[in-house]
Amino acid sequence: MAKTTPPVRRTALIASAVAVLGALTACGAGGGTASATSSGTAERPPGAGGTAGAVASPGGSATPDGAPATAAVPDDTAGSASASGRAGDRCHTAQLRASVGRDDPGAGQRNFPVVLTNVSERTCTLRGYPGAAFVDAAGRQLGPDPVRAPASPATLTLAPGASGWSGLSFSSPRISGAETAVPASLLVTPPDERDSLTVRWTGGEVPVGGNASTVRLGALEVGTGP
Repeated sequence: MAKTTPPVRRTALIASAVAVLGALTACGAGGGTASATSSGTAERPPGAGGTAGAVASPGGSATPDGAPATAAVPDDTAGSASASGRAGDRCHTAQLRASVGRDDPGAGQRNFPVVLTNVSERTCTLRGYPGAAFVDAAGRQLGPDPVRAPASPATLTLAPGASGWSGLSFSSPRISGAETAVPASLLVTPPDERDSLTVRWTGGEVPVGGNASTVRLGALEVGTGP
């Protein structure tokens, strides 16, 4: 067996000691130091509970530290409201009664206020122009639809019992020489509604064709007439 000289034996012992010390140091480093991710954010040790650096938002979700929390949005549209019983809702046909006021003639014109009255128990609104059509006893329309007179419509808020009116006007057929008919009724449709209200027509003949046969209808105003 070959003999090892003291210097060689001493060098081998020192090298072995250094190797053992390095292994112990490496084991200690892995026991408690967080490793860095590629983004430079420290990972939370496993089993710490929850997401590292997260803040609970009002809706229960988590957001990164420093980011604003966002409330959860409900399934229905945020801010929507039921249409039942709220003041300011649009007036529907079933809540209204239609009537036609007296003729207010002038300068060869015949002018009638078409009135819509809130007969419901809640406040509602009207805006714009009503629809109107003259019909005979069988319900057939007489003449074309009235045209809208230029105006700047406003929103009318009608408390129970309150009214809005629209001016219906046409040239007197006796002066204009237009073709005429005597309607049985006037159908009145509130703005943005499909169902009409029937008013018995007592205003006599109306123009339905020929010269100067245009019937005009104004935007709704507060009240029952001029």
